[in-house]
Amino acid sequence: MTTLAFLLTESLNALSQAALLFFLGVGLTLIFGLMRIVNFAHGALYMLGAFVGYSLAKGSGNFWVALVGAPLLVGMFGAGFELTVLRRLYRRDAHAFLMVTFGLALVVGEAVRLIWGPDALQVAPPSALAGVVFLLDEPFPVYRLFLVATGIVVAVAIWQFLERSKLGLLIRATSQNADMASALGVDVKRIRSSVFGIGCALAALGGVLAAPLVTASNGMAATVIIDAFVIVIIGGMGSFLGSLIGALLVGFVQVFGNYYLPDLALAFMYLVMLAVLVVRPGGLLGKET
Repeated sequence: MTTLAFLLTESLNALSQAALLFFLGVGLTLIFGLMRIVNFAHGALYMLGAFVGYSLAKGSGNFWVALVGAPLLVGMFGAGFELTVLRRLYRRDAHAFLMVTFGLALVVGEAVRLIWGPDALQVAPPSALAGVVFLLDEPFPVYRLFLVATGIVVAVAIWQFLERSKLGLLIRATSQNADMASALGVDVKRIRSSVFGIGCALAALGGVLAAPLVTASNGMAATVIIDAFVIVIIGGMGSFLGSLIGALLVGFVQVFGNYYLPDLALAFMYLVMLAVLVVRPGGLLGKET
């Protein structure tokens, strides 16, 4: 393999990894940006999306049904959880949210084990994405190219949604000053439910897309939740662009680190996070405290 071919294929691998991480990070940062809730159940919802996607794909025989249906179902579950549980805690200490979302993660993990069993479940990608293409005479999975394209499309869609839609405007207004938005007639409670549901749906989308690569397994939540928090810390809590930059940094560090120094790849990720925090304690695009 030539140096150019190696750099191209590894960079595309890093971009596909970054796309999966972005779905996690942006959902987490949307929830924190509006609600100031550190959602410890985010990794469990990512895992739930993978298993729900497995059932939908198996039942319908169509991966695209799973790709659309799983985020919708998990998003509705998240919105319902905010409506019935989290809404009662807003006047309490922030530690209450940590305990409740951690409890949700335990409940979701046990429910997944009871419903789908302890074994990893394989989710097959659609036939159109199952092959390889040749880039500089080197084979590369079509599915990873699909992940890169999906990450770009979703990132642009979220950006346009936040900047141009009425709901996006209300979300940004509520995140900046919820009391003033409420005084102007904005239904802050409904906005919070919507944002929590959207964040959960994005986590589930990442789980569905990851399942054909790593299988749907009970260990998915623990694997990704640390990466998600690292991304949000690097980018800055509450920053959409920061979560995108953080996902790219972590994706490239993981892929190239695992190739050159696999035993130290995890340490490199933390070193990047520490370096950012030394220079920018609030993250790259976060607010300084």
